[in-house]
Amino acid sequence: MKRGSMALYELVDIGANLTHFSYKNDLNEVLNRAKQAGLSKIMLTGTNEKGSNECKEMAELDPGFLYFTAGVHPHDAKGWNEGTLDAIRKLIDHPSCVAVGECGLDYNRNFSPQDVQREVFEKQIELAVSLKKPLFIHERDAHDDMVAILSKFIPNLPPAVIHCFTGKITEAKKYLELGLYIGLTGFLWKDRSEDGVQAGLRSGEIPIEKLLVETDAPYMYPKINDKKLPKQVKEAITIESAISHKFSSFNRNEPCSLPVICEIIAAFADKDPAEVARITTENAKRVYDLN
Repeated sequence: MKRGSMALYELVDIGANLTHFSYKNDLNEVLNRAKQAGLSKIMLTGTNEKGSNECKEMAELDPGFLYFTAGVHPHDAKGWNEGTLDAIRKLIDHPSCVAVGECGLDYNRNFSPQDVQREVFEKQIELAVSLKKPLFIHERDAHDDMVAILSKFIPNLPPAVIHCFTGKITEAKKYLELGLYIGLTGFLWKDRSEDGVQAGLRSGEIPIEKLLVETDAPYMYPKINDKKLPKQVKEAITIESAISHKFSSFNRNEPCSLPVICEIIAAFADKDPAEVARITTENAKRVYDLN
């Protein structure tokens, strides 16, 4: 591990589920650890009408540091009703709401029927286009339909991010062709497929210039002591980032693990982590119009 000073980078976590029950008793400590780790902003992820309202209320506790998205996740698409669109539109008017979402398609679990997922996703894209608001997108095992739907809205599609990307290089390249950004999480540590995220970073086919970073806390914990993690990746993790990371676990990831994620990305891409931090932070501020 390399040594440096505390809070080595400024970072923006574009996706954290801090309304999750696991943060109920120590939210202030979680936020303080994130700030100490160098995070300047966190986006709270709204996944349905109720959850988006909870994110709004939490964001109001620390404006300028906490922001939120408002939307309906594909898992919750089956609950969409005639009042949902107006409710989401009203939330988007809030000054701390930075994107429509989390919305998209999930054919891996199909908690909502696929035709309903597609319909609800398109309604939210239409809303984002009309309001010129960025999109925070979820996609699992639905690449072809995702591309087909997004392509309908070119060239009027607002800035959009495929959140927590876990797909193949070819899929990432198609999203990049459409002008989208790629969000990476701690999932990166375990993706060892020949055509996955690690491989795409190594080859440059998933360029850091189009990346944003996120923890998806409390999920997507990055396991930095895994035996199969390459030596050069382990050696790229600084003492300071490892100290912040120790507050996270498989049971509950935290935003303070974001510096480790940045360093893992940098190691696979053979880049300076300070450069990855700078680029991803600039991307987040530009995409979501953050000061």
